[in-house]
Amino acid sequence: MLTRLTVKGFKNLADVDVRFGPFTCVAGVNDVGKSNLFDAIIFLSALTDRPLTDAALSIRDEGERTGDVRDLFHRVGNEYVSEMSFDAEMIVPSHGLDDLNQEAEAAITFLKYGITLAYAGNDSFRSMGALQIQREVLTHVNLRDARKHLHFKHSRAWRRSAVTGRRDTPFISTENTEAGLTIRLHQDGGGGRPSPRLAAALPRTVLSVTNAAENPTALLARREMQSWRLLQLDPSALRRPDEFRAPTRLSANGAHLPSTLDHLANGSGKNGSGGQSNGDVAQQVYARVANRLSELIHDVRAVSVERDDKRELLTLMATDSQNTVHPARALSDGTLRFLALAILEEESEAQGLIALEEPENGIHPERIPAMLALLQDIAVDADLPIGPDNPLRQVIVNTYSPAIVAQVPDDSLVIATPKPGKDGRGRFTTVDFCGLDSTWRLKDAHCIARLGDLLGYLSPAYTPAKISKASLKHKPRRVIDRQDVQPLLPFVSDSK
Repeated sequence: MLTRLTVKGFKNLADVDVRFGPFTCVAGVNDVGKSNLFDAIIFLSALTDRPLTDAALSIRDEGERTGDVRDLFHRVGNEYVSEMSFDAEMIVPSHGLDDLNQEAEAAITFLKYGITLAYAGNDSFRSMGALQIQREVLTHVNLRDARKHLHFKHSRAWRRSAVTGRRDTPFISTENTEAGLTIRLHQDGGGGRPSPRLAAALPRTVLSVTNAAENPTALLARREMQSWRLLQLDPSALRRPDEFRAPTRLSANGAHLPSTLDHLANGSGKNGSGGQSNGDVAQQVYARVANRLSELIHDVRAVSVERDDKRELLTLMATDSQNTVHPARALSDGTLRFLALAILEEESEAQGLIALEEPENGIHPERIPAMLALLQDIAVDADLPIGPDNPLRQVIVNTYSPAIVAQVPDDSLVIATPKPGKDGRGRFTTVDFCGLDSTWRLKDAHCIARLGDLLGYLSPAYTPAKISKASLKHKPRRVIDRQDVQPLLPFVSDSK
């Protein structure tokens, strides 16, 4: 779970500092930098799994994959900054497996990872230039200090289940030595000499080569960052049937919807088998998904997976109130997107950070509250201890939709606004990510959104008469409910 991210020198993120809770909505106009924030998160994730250059080239540039690693550096005219840096505070899982399937247990679960990358220029081997590590660190936050770092609302029981262990020394450090800039990987037990690596010779991050035997905590930080994914749900992928041998986890583009649901229905879902027959578990999983889907499409009665043993294919099916069965290929784009998220909620094994752009796509404004309720339910409940029924999962969305901004809980909202900047290269426009006054984000005091920034989202604002969310225990205060916002609205329907 990513709780704070500081970025400098990446794309138009000249110098930003953003805090996240279990659910965060980033709102802003087109091209302000919302997607660049997501790209920074996904770039950090890629650095734990790929060589530096491959990770850089995997990040999009104006909608496409970048063709030059320098495209990731902040630019004014034709002048680029020489370095970009990232610092992430995160809560990692306490247990996991390394690449050889060896078990790892974290010495402490609240960690801070930082990396600074420089542009190395062209050489005879890399016509697109290269990246060089200038700093890589992995340190910790002990339980006694956790509350000062976790600004979002949470219970003491949740904090004690999320933050465990203690540490006095770093897991990864960077030092200047006679041989040059050196990255040191420290063993968890504190014994033994740290493993030194010259930064100039590193083709990838030190974190990306950790293992369970010597560096289990660093390995679990790597696993956490690898789990950060950007969902870009593609209707064609969502409609596609699966072979029996297909992966059983939903892909970033929505592929493997049938095989994922079939896997969950066969006893590996939210509640496991619990001594029940596979048939009982399957019916419960299908019923929960159908109930979620019915919040968007009122005449949905059932959801299931059809198994074709002859062709060895799995096809997702939905049954309406007239008992007409529809295959996934006949469902609308919005229905499929909502269905994918409903299945993701059941997939308790899928922990980590889920980023989703424009969740309102394909959804009627009247169904936006149901979509937001589902996204918040996918995220961990910070009032309850972490466990099988409350996995350590986080959701971050971005949007420019008034229908989303008006309905989102006000302490979950971050407003992305243009911000003027100036340095030796000249004047430029960067971005600020600001919370609203009288929310937990006020603790930062670094950036508070102006009420005027909200008017473009709330004039006029549509508020449905009822939110169909049976499982919602309490209705959080939405942006549109704020007393200081109400007088600014030309029209507000009665939502009580």
